[in-house]
Amino acid sequence: MTTLYSTGCPKCKILKTKLDKKNIIYEVVSDVNVMLAKSMRSVPMLEVDGEIMTYLDAINWVKEQNI
Repeated sequence: MTTLYSTGCPKCKILKTKLDKKNIIYEVVSDVNVMLAKSMRSVPMLEVDGEIMTYLDAINWVKEQNI
């Protein structure tokens, strides 16, 4: 399960585009209260199988995917 936590900011759009180009299936959560409940203080964040990644970690993760 892959979840993108996003507010639609420029970095969020970049990460979303990279996910789409790799055809990675994900859901988008834009509810700030959900993000705060998970102690997220910045976006975008990517959660993959329970592991939460910052923007840079998420970009690197997407690059490594051979889908």
